[in-house]
Amino acid sequence: MPEKERLTTPRLVVAGVSSGVGKTTVTLALAAALRRRGLRVACFKCGPDYLDPGYHRRVCGRTVHNLDGWMMGRESVLRTFAAGVADADIALIEGMMGLYDGLAPDAETGSTAELAKWLAAPTLLVIDASAMARSAAAATLGFASFDPQVPLAGWIANRLGGPAHLDLLRRVDAKLALVGGFSAEDDGRFAERHLGLRSADEKSLPEHAIDLWARRAEAGLDLDRILTLAREAPGLTVGRHEQAPAKAVTCRIGVARDEAFSFYYPENLALLEAAGAELVFFSPVADQRLPAADGLYFGGGYPELVADRLARNGAMRAEVQAFHRAGKPIYAECGGLMALAERLVTLDGRSHVMFGLLPGVVEMCERLQALGYVEVETRCDSPLGPAGTRFRGHQFRYSKYEPGEDAGQGAYCRMGDATGSWREGWQRGSLLASYVHGHWALCPEVPRHLVAACIRARPT
Repeated sequence: MPEKERLTTPRLVVAGVSSGVGKTTVTLALAAALRRRGLRVACFKCGPDYLDPGYHRRVCGRTVHNLDGWMMGRESVLRTFAAGVADADIALIEGMMGLYDGLAPDAETGSTAELAKWLAAPTLLVIDASAMARSAAAATLGFASFDPQVPLAGWIANRLGGPAHLDLLRRVDAKLALVGGFSAEDDGRFAERHLGLRSADEKSLPEHAIDLWARRAEAGLDLDRILTLAREAPGLTVGRHEQAPAKAVTCRIGVARDEAFSFYYPENLALLEAAGAELVFFSPVADQRLPAADGLYFGGGYPELVADRLARNGAMRAEVQAFHRAGKPIYAECGGLMALAERLVTLDGRSHVMFGLLPGVVEMCERLQALGYVEVETRCDSPLGPAGTRFRGHQFRYSKYEPGEDAGQGAYCRMGDATGSWREGWQRGSLLASYVHGHWALCPEVPRHLVAACIRARPT
């Protein structure tokens, strides 16, 4: 049996009655206010989200990890949480969608509620109270009684009409303690686009906005009460995560990271390093040359927003094409697939030349093209391992790829698809690209296979 350790880190889950009620705003405001008190705050995001963690990172100043019950499993969630709270005074875990929403409508798998129970974390419920008074009591009663094992500890009223509205809600005989609220104000709102919030940087979340939300939290929330709730979290027993001895570097993997490619799970990158890879980051948008590398990893992001700049970077295009001709592994997810196609058509109808490794055209769409969890199995040998390699992930995209005649198709099949009709992924030589964002916590053999493929491709 693995040695256990006891975590006593104060912690809170910030959940919502649904998507769009302001969980991210509340989490960021609370984190900023707690940091102003001198606390070291570790933030986490439930579910397969890349954007919110960027905002958390801007406020907390430290790596932010995703926690996902379905993609990671309980033990990986607990180990990731334990590693993420090292040296932290308090942990804030932002939920996904509504508290009880997850993989399926008839089970808690993949939900915020599941994670709250696994982490034994007191949970605050965010409610859009903009047109609500006594009905708030019914809402809190329903959420608290639906599953009494979920440690609901209080609620926050968002989008209030003002101080008088908050005072009115304090008189409501709610099931949960009201620990404060925020007025509905236009200034300080975060800019959004089709995938949700804009990627976090100094423009989308400047320091003065962080300070603004910290002050609003100080004015609108009972921070002392909230801290008391967090400190009432019971000790949490987790398997001790023993760091494996540092493995000698056996290959170098170039990781695309800039304003076009930023969607990576920290765990995936850490697993590559644990397998012996040295990660070297580069910008397909701005750099003229690839770094010296044995393999390339193109993550997701927003290549459509800088499509003109990618198209103008002919030097990088030639470098990537030569890398592919040399038979070196290239793995691409979603935005990476979009950039490696022949052309990308943006919503304004303009067609941009891309890197040209995948015959065919990617077209941006007004409507969502795919959303949800998926478990896949490779249909042939690939840089991720032999045929039959499985991993879990998700899709969330507003684009579609129309492959050319010689693109190949169906590198993945979906597990549980009895008809065998679902196909995803395209493989051309050493290239494997798909719209699936994979999380490798449950399949650490995948990064090991990718590293091994990079080693095999090195010139002898």
